[in-house]
Amino acid sequence: MAKRVLVVDDDPPIVRLLRKCLEQQGLEVATACDGAACLLAIESKRPDLVILDVMMPVMDGFQALRVLREKPETRELPVILLTARKEDIDVARGWSTGADFYLTKPVALDEFVLVVRRILQIPGPQEAEPA
Repeated sequence: MAKRVLVVDDDPPIVRLLRKCLEQQGLEVATACDGAACLLAIESKRPDLVILDVMMPVMDGFQALRVLREKPETRELPVILLTARKEDIDVARGWSTGADFYLTKPVALDEFVLVVRRILQIPGPQEAEPA
């Protein structure tokens, strides 16, 4: 069964790019456009990983992450913050709120894939065990 990833971003071109990239890795992808929609999607989609933007309408990524970490059923759900916010204070806030990884936009897709594969414990071609 393919691992499920929820991509949460309010920028449709970024969502399309990330979806395509993740699907090429054999992952199942669901999307949401803000933090509130993220929380609803998690209940119905049951993802193995959430890719979460910070700057979004309705509920930002920091707020959504805080809610996820407060709920026992999502406390351990891996979350990658993927955001344009690069200031040290933002990065520190992301880590202290409970992000498993903090990536900044624009992100190199090979780096993004590597982080996703490591978090989901999917071996890459160079990490595959010999037959």
